[in-house]
Amino acid sequence: MNVPDDIASLSALFENLGAKDSKSWASSQIKEGIPQLQRFLFLRQAWSTILDEDNIKWIEGEIQNTEKNPSGPYAGVGSALKHAIAKGVSPQDLTDIARGIQAQMLFQICYLLDEPSFSEPELQDFSWGLFEVDEEDNPIQPRIGGLHESVLETDPTGREMRPRGEKNA
Repeated sequence: MNVPDDIASLSALFENLGAKDSKSWASSQIKEGIPQLQRFLFLRQAWSTILDEDNIKWIEGEIQNTEKNPSGPYAGVGSALKHAIAKGVSPQDLTDIARGIQAQMLFQICYLLDEPSFSEPELQDFSWGLFEVDEEDNPIQPRIGGLHESVLETDPTGREMRPRGEKNA
């Protein structure tokens, strides 16, 4: 893909892709050389794997999976959900809990990509990164870093994981 090299065109691309504050993303990429388009696209895709805040249908699916295979991987999820529903916990509250934990996990994984933080001295120089690759899977510089810094601002609700009815502070 040919990425636009001027702020106006890149801003328009960000806007078409759904970025809030598209001019800021574009300006940072052009002026600071930060691969913001790649950062945004990674986070947009990552957020697409997190529960939608209005989706409660997943709960019944988890319960049904547990009933079909009570000793299978993740069967404890369906069992716990069934117990919570039986005790009167609302499906929306369960979705809010699950979604919040998923978003926290996304933040931790994004942070881990930048800072593996091994406790063993022999691994202190070991690291990894997220890179855009060319057609032959060779990394293209620079490394896509600082993803954890943008996890909340890319929340599709625009609330940065704040409760419904809350405005951004």
